[in-house]
Amino acid sequence: MTKKTNLILLVIVSGILSAYSQQKDSISDYISIIKSNIYKDYKGMYRKGGGSLVYPFLTPGSNQYDNVLWDWDSWLSNIALRQILSDIGTEKDKQEALKYEQGCVLNFLHYGDWDGYLPIVIWEDSKPRDIRPENIYDVNMHKPVLAQHAAFITKTIGGDAEWLREKFYHLQAFVNNYKSHHKNQATGLYYWQNDVAIGVDNDPATFFRPNKSSASIYLNCLMYKELQAMVYLAKQLNQAAVGEEFEKDAIALKAAIQKNCWDERDGFFYSVDLNLKPVDNHQDNTLGKSFIIHSGYPRDYDCLIQRIEVWSGFLALWSGIATPEQAERIVKEHFANPKTFNATAGVRTLSKMEKMYSLRASANPSNWRGPVWGISNYMVFKGLEKYGYKKEASELARKTITMFGKDFKKNGALHEYYEPETAEPLLNKGFQNWNYLVLNMIASLEGKKAVEEF
Repeated sequence: MTKKTNLILLVIVSGILSAYSQQKDSISDYISIIKSNIYKDYKGMYRKGGGSLVYPFLTPGSNQYDNVLWDWDSWLSNIALRQILSDIGTEKDKQEALKYEQGCVLNFLHYGDWDGYLPIVIWEDSKPRDIRPENIYDVNMHKPVLAQHAAFITKTIGGDAEWLREKFYHLQAFVNNYKSHHKNQATGLYYWQNDVAIGVDNDPATFFRPNKSSASIYLNCLMYKELQAMVYLAKQLNQAAVGEEFEKDAIALKAAIQKNCWDERDGFFYSVDLNLKPVDNHQDNTLGKSFIIHSGYPRDYDCLIQRIEVWSGFLALWSGIATPEQAERIVKEHFANPKTFNATAGVRTLSKMEKMYSLRASANPSNWRGPVWGISNYMVFKGLEKYGYKKEASELARKTITMFGKDFKKNGALHEYYEPETAEPLLNKGFQNWNYLVLNMIASLEGKKAVEEF
């Protein structure tokens, strides 16, 4: 090679190394910014309780969610809190936190009864069981994450579940309620009663759909882990025979999800529609002559798959339901696809290819029709790690760190959700909550102990 060629190559290599160094430094800077902001005010999540909240508890932290206890929010905030305590907390700090952690679970179980109903949210001045008895089984209730939350706390303190013993009946009644009144017997899948307070507010598979029609993949993946958590808690309370029953339910649910929600054509897990007319024999005179309509070959399927690409299909990885072969298709065909889910800021909550895709800011409902959320990034990240996709998980962690680092640097706070390509915040400055799980992603990226949900 000529000296000129060598010089050109040197300049190119130097440029590449410089760009890499800058990118590496920026990630490092963002990590430092994130840690310094979160570490200094994490105890702002602690609330002493009062009124309807009879135990201390954790609150998401922004003004919009102040002095209120939410179901899956408190669970996931607790995972993040334990990462903070693992990073910088003393033993005294960890002991102090325990009453707030356990209080989240105990506040909900305080309102348990034989019917199994538990509220989704508790305000200081609310009446959590102020619901007409005849409608108790026709409304949504606490998402199936309460046993997971209790199991996480129990595992954190070395497996001691005695703090839960007197309320374990109410926890069983809660899961039994789901099985008896929120489960479609024909498919074996669980469904939402309606589209109110489902967590992923305007998921098109449920939003404005007929009541009791949506067997949501999000709901069913959560329930699978909830049943596993019940097995663990029963064992810790020396009630192994009780745990065996919940284990059978978990095995049956996994099989039902595989049968009904996996789509071999698309290589993805979907929600399914249960809104089908019953199969019965009835006379019909529409054609001018009486027939037992459709009697020759009536419907022999129990649901219709909803091929709407929603981020919650990735929860089959987070929950461990997917086979390795299914996981490979999900990662290669969906996670990696910039036309659908893969964006600069992370994972779009709805595929960009869907006609319902929208980034408009909305608080009632919160928008899950495309914007990137910290929690969806985190749960997809955990699923990728679980199935050994370290490179992809690292990529998603870096995107999340960059998004939050820029927000802290520019605005001094985090937000509820973000624009997928620019990573600009869209709504609710000061939203902390499960956004703090970015610390768990950072710990994993740095090769340190990462606190994990049960």
